[in-house]
Amino acid sequence: MKKALPTLALAALFALPAQANEGASIDTLRQTTMNLIDALVDTGVLTREKADELIKAAEAKAAKTAAKAKKDSTVRVQYVPESVKAEIREQLKQEVLAQARTEGWAAPNAIPEWTERIKIEGDLRVRYQEDRLGDDNTGTLGLTGLHPGATGAVQDYPFVTRNPAGSEVDSNGIPVNNVEEDLNRLRVRARLGVLAKINDSVSAGVRVATGNREDRVSTNQTLGNNFNKYNFLVDRAYIKLDPVEWFSASGGRIPNPWFNTDLVWDEDLNFEGVAATLRDVRPTSSLRPFATAGWFPLRADSPPSADKRWLAGVQLGADYDLSSQTRLRIGLAKFRYGNLEGRVQSFNPNTLLPDADYGRYAYESGFRAKGNTVFKTNDPVNDTSNSVPNWGLASKFEPWVLTVAADLAHYDPVHVLLTAEYVKNSGFDRADILRRTGLALTDGDDTAYHLRLQVGMPSVRLSNDWQVFASYKYIGSDAVVDAFTDSDFGLGGTNLKGFVIGGSYGVYRDTAVGLRWYSAQNIDSMTYLTQNASIIGQRFKVDTLMLDMNVRF
Repeated sequence: MKKALPTLALAALFALPAQANEGASIDTLRQTTMNLIDALVDTGVLTREKADELIKAAEAKAAKTAAKAKKDSTVRVQYVPESVKAEIREQLKQEVLAQARTEGWAAPNAIPEWTERIKIEGDLRVRYQEDRLGDDNTGTLGLTGLHPGATGAVQDYPFVTRNPAGSEVDSNGIPVNNVEEDLNRLRVRARLGVLAKINDSVSAGVRVATGNREDRVSTNQTLGNNFNKYNFLVDRAYIKLDPVEWFSASGGRIPNPWFNTDLVWDEDLNFEGVAATLRDVRPTSSLRPFATAGWFPLRADSPPSADKRWLAGVQLGADYDLSSQTRLRIGLAKFRYGNLEGRVQSFNPNTLLPDADYGRYAYESGFRAKGNTVFKTNDPVNDTSNSVPNWGLASKFEPWVLTVAADLAHYDPVHVLLTAEYVKNSGFDRADILRRTGLALTDGDDTAYHLRLQVGMPSVRLSNDWQVFASYKYIGSDAVVDAFTDSDFGLGGTNLKGFVIGGSYGVYRDTAVGLRWYSAQNIDSMTYLTQNASIIGQRFKVDTLMLDMNVRF
């Protein structure tokens, strides 16, 4: 050894007499020190040879101390306070580690410091999915020439697939989307994320996932592509600031910052923009308020062809411990979409050609799902071309969202979780729709609600963990934006009602199987052209079975 090791503390421990209770305390301290040395050997910080040398040196010094003590006729029992013992242990640990670093004892097996700041996480899911479409669904032939070529408003018809060009009709004007044939698919989802703690106040996250760029609310990859490889897309990329315990802010492509169910936001949806949260400001020990605000661009400025579209939101809420076994969480949110609603546009009256911004108010097919009330934004007088119509949203979207969840732990580890969510779109105004679109709507719904009961473990992570649930959903046509709501219920979108039941079971640690059954049908007719007897009573119904195998790491 190049430098003397801290044997003074060891020597003192070996030399101290062990008498009565004091002796037991000293023996405990002596054994603790020996265990510490053994631990340093086991982790590679200290070799066994150096440890033995350290102990021998301590014993030799202890022997000298004991011999000197025999010359004194007075027997002394030294009292060592607990604080001193702790100080000796910490000093010994720090001095040994410091010398280990200086002399490079553990250099060959040293773990890089940056690995302590990096966390890798991911999950993999294999799913069998069966979609059973109703036998009496309104077929595509029943809508020939009515969607999307019809004049007037429609609640976007159930689109399941699209042709390669992205058009909704074939050359004869017949919708190409399947609403009648059952679908059976094997699907896989893979996600891999890296979380990095830059320092005590800054962290960052990046996650990649399967899926495609056109589907923002799903990361599923359907098997059956002639063994072709899959794409990995950037699912998250953000920086998070935590300057103090009660405040945090994130920017980039961030995880969902809101307290909610999947009634408004699909569970696979991530947000692009900035969000900030105030939390843990406690007026009492059992009440913990929180507040979240965010701003998210939906479409960048592209003058003169398009205006910026955006989403802004704020949520106020609180966690309240009614007792040690009953916890309540409540949140009230208000969201507003900017420049998302459609407007009728005009051709240039001199040239009868479209202006440069023609189509800027379209709710394009690659964006929407189904269910929202849409109308043709094309010039009704001068647009005599045979171009595909531009469809825009009839309603504005400014929803209020109330979410309540109760966790009842009276039978812990089995919990009963009750969740309710209610949505009211204050932007749905029939007079405003008439002014912007020229359409007097007599149908449509601006409310939605979701009720859910879950029994079992709060999360299935360990072997034999389990949970079962049942829920009911009602999603009015214009309560929420159909592009962002749950993509599994009714195969996505709004103008749907029905139930979901399911459960999951932990086969091994972080390995679970799950089963879900969705049953959904339309609320209102899919078009407003009810004066035509051939389309009265339009119907869409679909039942979906999902069998999952999930692993986490």
